[in-house]
Amino acid sequence: MLPLAATARLQGQARLAGSRIAQRIPSALRIASAPMARARAFSLFPKAAYASSASSEKVPLSSERYPYLKRDPSFKKLSQEDIDFFTSVLPPSAISQDDGDLEPYNVDWMHKFRGQSKLLLKPSSTEQVSKILKYCNDHKLAVVPQGGNTGLVGGGVPVFDEIILSTANMNSIRSFDEVSGALVCDAGCILEVLDNYLAEKGYIMPLDLGAKGSCHIGGNVATNAGGLRLLRYGSLHGTVLGLEVVLADGTILDNLSTLRKDNTGYDLKQLFIGSEGTLGIVTGVSIMAPKRSKAVNVALLGVSSFEQVQAAYKRSRDELSEILSAFEFFDEASINLVKKHLVAGNNDPLESSHPFYVLIETSGSNKDHDDEKLTQYLEGLLTDEIVQDGVVAQDTTQFKNLWSIREGIPEACSKTGPVYKYDLSIPVPVFYNMVEDMRARLNEAGVIGEDKDVEAVVGFGHIGDGNLHLNIASKRYSDKVAKVIEPYVYEWTAKHAGSISSEHGLGVFKSPYLHYSKSSNMIDMMRRIKKMMDPQGIMNPYKYLPEEKQ
Repeated sequence: MLPLAATARLQGQARLAGSRIAQRIPSALRIASAPMARARAFSLFPKAAYASSASSEKVPLSSERYPYLKRDPSFKKLSQEDIDFFTSVLPPSAISQDDGDLEPYNVDWMHKFRGQSKLLLKPSSTEQVSKILKYCNDHKLAVVPQGGNTGLVGGGVPVFDEIILSTANMNSIRSFDEVSGALVCDAGCILEVLDNYLAEKGYIMPLDLGAKGSCHIGGNVATNAGGLRLLRYGSLHGTVLGLEVVLADGTILDNLSTLRKDNTGYDLKQLFIGSEGTLGIVTGVSIMAPKRSKAVNVALLGVSSFEQVQAAYKRSRDELSEILSAFEFFDEASINLVKKHLVAGNNDPLESSHPFYVLIETSGSNKDHDDEKLTQYLEGLLTDEIVQDGVVAQDTTQFKNLWSIREGIPEACSKTGPVYKYDLSIPVPVFYNMVEDMRARLNEAGVIGEDKDVEAVVGFGHIGDGNLHLNIASKRYSDKVAKVIEPYVYEWTAKHAGSISSEHGLGVFKSPYLHYSKSSNMIDMMRRIKKMMDPQGIMNPYKYLPEEKQ
């Protein structure tokens, strides 16, 4: 865990501070040998752990779950003439009408949203996308762009019979500049594949997600995905250098710039970052890749209150500053689900359970410098009793194992059954109040407990950017539970000047609640932009913006 020299120095300094602290610190920072530490650490999760518990059940149609949504009668229904045209553009292997083939594209990975599409198209070039969209626009055929189908708000699957246009076959890396770090690639490139490619060249992708093994970079851009590296590298609004986008009428908007600075005219790419496929389809991405850090440390700490979580974060900004790359938190309910559903036995990196856990990552270019800063930081936390327990990874295996705890929480929740997921931006001082208030509300309603619909309410997320993930793990979906949660969760967030969507987007799930975060004037401006860019309304309909009242 910590280098042995640093450990000896830490323990020696602690003894000088007094015998009570001296007795506490050796158990708190258990600097074990690598094999011993590995035995304590969590094992990497098996692939099967990521499967939804509801996979064997028939998912209700989204049109039934959201009965207020009605199919737009102006949209044309698919005909053989349409199929003949698409066949002239794509090879047979890139077109499917088979129900079995369409199933994983019609249903989201959480098994919460289900569409009724009868046609899957998988173009391999921007020109093919252009021809498809021009035809669909001319004939008013609705289209749903889909990347890796890892979204959480139903934005990437149809509601009715929209044509699914998958970017899975657009997966080439076009260029990489090893001097500037500018990467240009197709929208269908998988995030983890890009990160591995860059690793060989000493670079790193500026975003990292739990779904990195499946999600597409085009989908990441279209949803403005945040993730675990945002604290260090910022959002995609800053790291994306340029985009290639096909508009609804088939126009190719080529702005794949690799320039860091370009102050000529409107920055149009920003319109498409976070637009969720409602304005056009992202087909190419130019993104700035930072240098991969040579020295990385990961620590998992146990604390007794959320006030201590905040104190640890504030001190990390002061004392770790330029090497701080992640500051994550999760509560005891989160790790309990991880241990129950994803790991055999009661394996735990810490000797005892704690109300809250903090995962800190530092990354820099000088290991000695970084180790010294981290050691001093941990010394202060222990001496001031902000932290009660902790471990620091000694090698890459332990590094991954500690991160797998945090990244495995959503999958652990899904092993219980259906999950009510809320991705909120909330001011840090009242961050955890949301979780506590929701637990109390569900308890008062009598829906949480061993023999109730809800098993647990867990809170975790990115303290560094004020992003709370509120997950309500349940045994089954229930209208009663849903009515207890909504719209309360959005009203609470609005009351505390937060946002109803921090990084997951709006999709079909959150679009009716947009008014909790945006004014009527802002929503009206969004509608005007949508009407200008997609006058026929064929791009990912029924989502993103609330339905207009007739």
